[in-house]
Amino acid sequence: MLPTKKTAIGWVDAHSGDLSDWHQTIFDHGETAWREYRSCAWYVARLRAEGFDVEEGSAGMPTAFCATWTQGSGGPTIGGYAEYDGVPGNCQAATTAEEPRPGLSPHAGGHTDPHSALGIGALGGFLAAKASMESHGIQGTLKFIGEPAEKQRGSKPIHAARGYYDELDAAISFHPYYMLPLCNTTRWNTHCAAAYVVMYTFECASPETWLAMSGEADSPIAAAHASARAPGANDALVQMYLSSKLLREHMISPGCAWSMNETITLAGQATADNLPAQIAQIHYIMRVPTIEMAERIVGVLDRNAAAAAEMSHCGWRRDWISKSRPGLPNHVMAEATYANLKIVGAPRFNTPAAVAKAQEIQRNLGLEPMAEPFSREIEQLIDPQEAERELRKQLPEWQQNFTSDDYTEYCWHAPTVRLYVGRPTLAAPHKGYKYPAWAMNALGGIRETIDPMIFCASKTIGATIVDLLTDTALLESARREFEARTGGGIGGSEWLPPLCDYDPPIHFRWPEYVTTQRGFEWWIPTGPPSP
Repeated sequence: MLPTKKTAIGWVDAHSGDLSDWHQTIFDHGETAWREYRSCAWYVARLRAEGFDVEEGSAGMPTAFCATWTQGSGGPTIGGYAEYDGVPGNCQAATTAEEPRPGLSPHAGGHTDPHSALGIGALGGFLAAKASMESHGIQGTLKFIGEPAEKQRGSKPIHAARGYYDELDAAISFHPYYMLPLCNTTRWNTHCAAAYVVMYTFECASPETWLAMSGEADSPIAAAHASARAPGANDALVQMYLSSKLLREHMISPGCAWSMNETITLAGQATADNLPAQIAQIHYIMRVPTIEMAERIVGVLDRNAAAAAEMSHCGWRRDWISKSRPGLPNHVMAEATYANLKIVGAPRFNTPAAVAKAQEIQRNLGLEPMAEPFSREIEQLIDPQEAERELRKQLPEWQQNFTSDDYTEYCWHAPTVRLYVGRPTLAAPHKGYKYPAWAMNALGGIRETIDPMIFCASKTIGATIVDLLTDTALLESARREFEARTGGGIGGSEWLPPLCDYDPPIHFRWPEYVTTQRGFEWWIPTGPPSP
């Protein structure tokens, strides 16, 4: 192994305790999309302490940042990022029993994928590369970006449109394994697909004009309690929800893997009095193979919104939350990163400390503890091309992209690799058994079970950055492939420009933590104990 890589990998070993502690901090914050204030502030402070210049609130997003560190007057610029948003309703403590983090409602946010480990794994890799650069006099720039709201496909389309990726010579995207065969490998041809996220708002601004009853003109108030009430915004939202479910099979022709999920963001703003709900919001995320499909779905949703508003005496509008592009392969980057993953080796989970924690979870679920409770796949490497062959078995031949994640934005601005490292996953005690979500979430927070993944990712990322900084032929080869796929690089004949034509959607009523006279809590307060 080259001395430069040994230095990077050695830095991770020497700082494993720090990485573990840092991850616990972000995991315990458990903040959700567009409201990751404490998590972002932690990264900004940490990176500044490590000597990075940090722009806070990059691209107009309060919980985003852009950090750079440069040594020398030349060398390439290598990019990567942290994600740190969790998911509402997944407030699991880093314990072996089902319980929320102390003092919080089970409805509070928590990490599922977990993005807490994603961010720290990537940070560890960049700091490891920085240590090697300093030790061996390597010139170049590290650009580490804070990317909030990945669950909304939020920040990366905006950063891309504002030019934050244009100066990159290469980029590294890391994610904990989340579906087989994408475990301990790099993505080959079938990268993530397009994703659109839209918010529909219904407002009942003039309920008094709904109907006119005999004698109502003499009423001292605009709408007497005896009058028929305007349907209002909640009725519009329900109509939108139902009609979009009903017409789902008419949005895209059958035969491809796609998904659309909705969330009710706001409902009501009225009591049970004879007053219509003034405002209601529902937003949709669609994950589809092509942009054209996403546009078609939005067209149907727009018609559904207009019809629902007309029926319910409301106005309506659509706001964009995200438009993210499908991904672009780079085989040179995939091979180089996988070569370093082979040097580092897959993470090892069936160690005494991790096994003991996993067995405790199994006991608490009423299961017989297994001698080797972790799935075998999470400790095994799979060649990127073999993973591709396995993945393609479930897709039609014409489909080029599958699932979604907004790392794809980097792919159109620089040669980009997508790295997957195994995360702690329990083996099923018998065929058909499914562990509850809390168990998976807990494993992502317990030190003994999640740390092996973080350390493996940091070492692999650090070693790959060193390669990109020191191996001119490697970087040139990756660049040539990027230019061939885009028809000449940024602005080339096959290049797809950013789709983002909207401002950061930070002003909606996203779920968040609040401080009230009752103290610090989730916006859905802890309720009385269940009977």
